[in-house]
Amino acid sequence: MRAIAIAAVLFAAAPAFADAPATRATLVDTAKAPAGRLIVDGAAWRCEGTSCTATGGSAQPASRACRRVVARIGKVSAFAYKGTELTAEELAVCNAD
Repeated sequence: MRAIAIAAVLFAAAPAFADAPATRATLVDTAKAPAGRLIVDGAAWRCEGTSCTATGGSAQPASRACRRVVARIGKVSAFAYKGTELTAEELAVCNAD
């Protein structure tokens, strides 16, 4: 009976997870991409090739989150943090050395 209750709770919560704002990055070069999970400011990043996604993370502007991620895994060609997509100009600033 307990298993049914747990399954019902997880089933009801599934739409909330599906509606979570996207946090993702596209790497320019996979040389520094983490092989496993990488935590940056509370966000758990996972990469497959040049495509990286994250869950969680502290409340901060997307531009700051981008700079912190770039410092750890390298330059990005696209970046969205909790649903906020960076523009080309913002990406240039994020990727600046």
